[in-house]
Amino acid sequence: MRHVHFPIWLGAVATTGNPAFLVLFTLETLARSVVIAVVPLQALALLGDAQKVSVLYFAVSAGGLCGILAVPWLVRRLRRRWVMSLAALCITAAAPLFASHTLPGLVAGLFLHLVGVAAVSICLNLFVLDHIPRKVLTHFEPTRMLFTGMAWMVGPALGVYLGNHVAVWVPYATSAGFALSQLGYFWFLRITENPMLASAIAPPPNPVLFVRRYFSQPRLALAWVLAVGRGGWWGMFFIYTPIYAVTAGLGADVGGLIVSAGAASILVVTFWGWIGRRYGLRRLMVGGYAATGLLTLAVGAAAGTPWLSVALLITACFGACSIDGAGNVPFLRAVRPRERPEMTTVYASYRDTARLSIPGIFSLVLQVFALPAVFVTSGLIMLGMAHLARHIPRRL
Repeated sequence: MRHVHFPIWLGAVATTGNPAFLVLFTLETLARSVVIAVVPLQALALLGDAQKVSVLYFAVSAGGLCGILAVPWLVRRLRRRWVMSLAALCITAAAPLFASHTLPGLVAGLFLHLVGVAAVSICLNLFVLDHIPRKVLTHFEPTRMLFTGMAWMVGPALGVYLGNHVAVWVPYATSAGFALSQLGYFWFLRITENPMLASAIAPPPNPVLFVRRYFSQPRLALAWVLAVGRGGWWGMFFIYTPIYAVTAGLGADVGGLIVSAGAASILVVTFWGWIGRRYGLRRLMVGGYAATGLLTLAVGAAAGTPWLSVALLITACFGACSIDGAGNVPFLRAVRPRERPEMTTVYASYRDTARLSIPGIFSLVLQVFALPAVFVTSGLIMLGMAHLARHIPRRL
C-alpha cells in the first residue's frame, strides 16, 4: 500500500481491510446490475419469446462454464491482479457488443460479460480469504451483502430507465464505466496475494483433479449445491421478471422497478445475519429456502393477476435474501487454506452452473407450458434446497 496523506474518509477505503473490499464488491455489482434487466429485454425483442431467450442463456452459459475452469490456470500463470484486470476489461468490452443490438453482438457480449463477472468474483473472494480473518467472515458477509444490495436496488431500474428514456447504449456504457472504476481502484490499492498461501511456482493443476477433490468433501459439495439453488432462483428472478412484466402488460419500466424493489430486500441482510448468529445458520437457511419456495409457487398460481404476483415475488425476495446473507459461509468455513484457489474456483462455478441449468430447464418447461410455469418450477427447486439445507452442520 502507498503511504501518503489522505483525508480521513479516503483513508478509510484506501486499505486492504473491510472497507476497501466493500467498495470493490459494490463497484462490481453496479457493473452487473445496470444491465441485468436490460439484456433479457433486448433478448426478448430480438428473439420474440421467452423460450428462445432461455435457449440463448443456456447456450452462452455453457461456454461460460467452460471458460471459468480456465481461471486457476490463468491465476497461476498471470497472477490474480492480471486476471482481475482482464476480467474487468471483458466486462468493458461487452458494452459495445450489447449496444450493437444485433443477435451476434448480444451473444458475444453476454459471453464476455458472464466470464468477466465470474473471474472478478473468483479473484475478489481469493483476496478476501487472504486478507480477512476467518473469524471475521461471518460478520463481513452480511455487511458485503448490504452494500452490494444497495447497488442491486439502484442498478436494474436505472438501467431500464436509461435505455428507454435516454439512449439504448447508455446502460451498457454505464456498466463499462463502473467496471473501469473498479479496475482503477483495485490498482490504486495495490492488493497483493498472501505469500504463505500463493503457490506461484507450482504447475497449473488439472481441472478434473481439483473438481474431483472438491466434490469428495461433503461439506464443500453441500455448499456448492445450495449455492446453485439460490443462484438459480436469483437468475430466474433477474431474467424472467422483466419478461413477465412486459408480457403481462405492465411494461419494461415496471419490470426494472420490480427487479430493483426485489433487490431492496438486501437492506435487511444485517437482520438475517443476526438471526443466523442467534439461532444458527442451519435454521436460517432451511427457513429461507422453504419460504422462498412457497412464495414462488404462489407467484405461479396468481400469474393471471399481475400486481398480486408482483407483490408475492417481491416478498419471496426477502426469503431469498435471508439465504444470501450468509450463503457463502458454509464454503468459507469448510475450505482448507492450501486449497483455496482451486476450491474457490470450483465453488464460484455455481453461478455459471445455475445460469446453465436453470435456463436449460426452463427452455424445456416453456416448450410445454406458459411463462408462469417458470415460477412453479423455481418454487419446487427451492423446496428441494430446503430439504438439503437440513444437512448443514449445527455448529455453523
